[in-house]
Amino acid sequence: MPAPARSAWDYQRSEIRVLFDEAARTPGALRLEVGEPSFVTPSHIIDHAAEAARQGHTGYGPNGGLLSLRELLSDKLAGVNQIDAGVDEIVVTPGGMNALYSAFSILSEPGDEVLLPTPGFPNMDEMVRLLGGVPRFYHLRPANDFLPDFDELEALITDRTRVMFSNSPSNPTGRVYDDVVTQAIVAFADRHDLWLISDEVYDELVLDSTVTHTPAAWFDTDGRVISVFSFSKVYAMTGWRVGYAVARGDIPQLMRNTQEPQVSCPSTISQKAAEAALAGPREPITAMRDAYAERAVLAVQAAEAVGIRCYPPQGTIYMLLDLSDHGSDGGLDFALELLRERGVSIAPGSVFGPGGKGMVRVSLAADADTIKSGINQIAAHLRQRKG
Repeated sequence: MPAPARSAWDYQRSEIRVLFDEAARTPGALRLEVGEPSFVTPSHIIDHAAEAARQGHTGYGPNGGLLSLRELLSDKLAGVNQIDAGVDEIVVTPGGMNALYSAFSILSEPGDEVLLPTPGFPNMDEMVRLLGGVPRFYHLRPANDFLPDFDELEALITDRTRVMFSNSPSNPTGRVYDDVVTQAIVAFADRHDLWLISDEVYDELVLDSTVTHTPAAWFDTDGRVISVFSFSKVYAMTGWRVGYAVARGDIPQLMRNTQEPQVSCPSTISQKAAEAALAGPREPITAMRDAYAERAVLAVQAAEAVGIRCYPPQGTIYMLLDLSDHGSDGGLDFALELLRERGVSIAPGSVFGPGGKGMVRVSLAADADTIKSGINQIAAHLRQRKG
């Protein structure tokens, strides 16, 4: 029989998913490796989806999403993000990941270079490679508050640089870019004539009341910014798989074109659930965000109490722990050892690119007791390793 394509063996599975599977086989494991909310999708969303199914909303929909959902999204973008986007500038996708894949697929040719942050959102480098692109990492260093170094970015530019990827609020750093930084990123993309994919899926999960999320689209004067959002974490709808992209010019239609051979269309029932999320009561959504903010404070206190350096998140549902002072590289072997010996599953820093060395990520999506116990067990394991 024929062999799989040689290139198929080059793609690496996410180390977070390796931990995910191992933790699932470990009874009583403390699950801090993945951003799976401890909350069930709010009941009004589930009820609306069930009623929509009973009413017959179980068939195919448009490639780029239901008009009724896009109308609500247009209102949400105007009210929450202050982005003026018509329904034809919005593309609904099966999760934010599909929106990112579609965007990368239409913006770069094989051999083109893509600027990616590190520590940065996992899977982006593999996604770029899958499409024949070349990842080029720019570092987000703790000493610089996890902000881009534009001198370093300038040095990475070549005649093949085509796309820049930016993520705020940032997974895994928890940093939220203000208007000065966001404007500088858009200006950099403009200066070098790059597309800018702005991942803003945690837009409504700002945990620090002293900061605000600034959309990149505010500073886009010529349509080079593609903004990506998701229902997964904000509304505790990870399994419903609904995301959306906002863009101008030809980009939305090109993204709709790519939906047909990839997925045909987003799930109709999931889109009806998303409509309920947008139109329904805000109290459950606010309560979840407030709980994450409380967990962030607890996580910082727990880390400081056991002598582990941490970086308090301004947004998202994650926090980085720096283990380099304790002699750990935070890599996959360490994470598997921690799971095997202590029953704690974390995301290894190596999954976030070269800038993740020496760090691990803990998820604030778990409940408070799990977070505190997990951090205490990490500290105990580090002490044991030192002897």
